[in-house]
Amino acid sequence: MTNNNNSILGYHSKYHSKPTNCQLCMRKISLTFHHLIPKKMHRRTFFRKTHTRDALNQGIWICRKCHSGLHKLFDEMTLAKQFNTLEKLKQNTAVQKHVTWVAKQKVTD
Repeated sequence: MTNNNNSILGYHSKYHSKPTNCQLCMRKISLTFHHLIPKKMHRRTFFRKTHTRDALNQGIWICRKCHSGLHKLFDEMTLAKQFNTLEKLKQNTAVQKHVTWVAKQKVTD
């Protein structure tokens, strides 16, 4: 089974143009690239067998506060297996709570 997110709107390769707003909190701020399947998982056999190289490199552009929040909420394996799409991230209650808080923060950069 191959999971290829190339055609799904909203997913990006790190090397293509990035949006101007965070894809989670929608603030216009400097963005960082979040791999939907964390790079730490790319070398694991399960992920190499079930995802194409392009799918492994898909991600979303999010602000530092949202990015740090995701990695504080979930470990890499959980992100890779359970929260590997923008939609799944947005549906999670803990992520929603964090994003709501971040969206209220002042943009300083």
